[in-house]
Amino acid sequence: MPKPSLSKSTPTTVRAAGALVSLEGAVAVGVAVVLVVRGLLGHDQSVSSGYGTAAWFAILGGAVLAAGLALIFGRRWGRAIAIVAQLLLLPVAWSLLTDSHQPFFGVLLGVVVVGALGCLFSSPTSKWMAAEYGEEADADNPSER
Repeated sequence: MPKPSLSKSTPTTVRAAGALVSLEGAVAVGVAVVLVVRGLLGHDQSVSSGYGTAAWFAILGGAVLAAGLALIFGRRWGRAIAIVAQLLLLPVAWSLLTDSHQPFFGVLLGVVVVGALGCLFSSPTSKWMAAEYGEEADADNPSER
């Protein structure tokens, strides 16, 4: 049986969430690159290790980027990683708004995180996830289960 095309099988909400999550992952990987370059240029690392922080950003950012790309290409496994990442970024957005006194970045991150969570938990996304388990016909009528 031929596989359906991406536009027919993957809802727009999933691809939108994938784009937002990919953006977050790309920013994290970019931060890792900047930290490595700063370390190579001899910036002071007596307070914190730029290389260790860069490794942390590269590993986690790479995983988030992979999850976002997976969602864009219609792979269901990316949703779990994307949801966990968004839930972990909510307190970061709050911290930027309050304790860090960075309201611009806090609002920006908060909008991206809430938008991604909205897409990840939307009805079309949930139906798309349930279709993997043969539940798409039963989702609207619980009496048929």
